[in-house]
Amino acid sequence: VQLQASGGGLVQAGGSLRLPCAASGRTFSSYIMAWFRQAPGKVREFVGEIGRSGGSTSYADSVKGRFTISRDNAKSTVYLHMNSLKPEDTAVYCCAASSVAYGRYEYWGPGTQVTVSS
Repeated sequence: VQLQASGGGLVQAGGSLRLPCAASGRTFSSYIMAWFRQAPGKVREFVGEIGRSGGSTSYADSVKGRFTISRDNAKSTVYLHMNSLKPEDTAVYCCAASSVAYGRYEYWGPGTQVTVSS
C-alpha cells in the first residue's frame, strides 16, 4: 500500500486542522492505520491508531481529548482531526499502515508539516 498525508500548514494556537492520508494499492479496509509525528530534534512519536472498521481507536496521552482519528474505507482515506492545537504539536505528521497487528506498522508515507504559532 502507498500512503500520502496532506493538509499540513501554519495555524495559530487554539486552532484546528484536519489531515487526510490517502492510500492506494491493496484493500484499504484490511489495514490498521496510525498517525505518528516527529518534531525537530526529537524521536518519532505515536499519535494514535484506528482499527480496520474504524470502531476502535487509541491515542497518546499528549493528544487525548484534542485529536481524533477517523477513516473512510470507501475513499481509502484516514483522517487526523486536530483541535485545540498547541505550539508543542508542531511536527511533521505521517500515517502508517499495518496488515498484521496494532503497533506493527509495515508501511509508511511521507509526512506533512504542521506548524502551530503561539
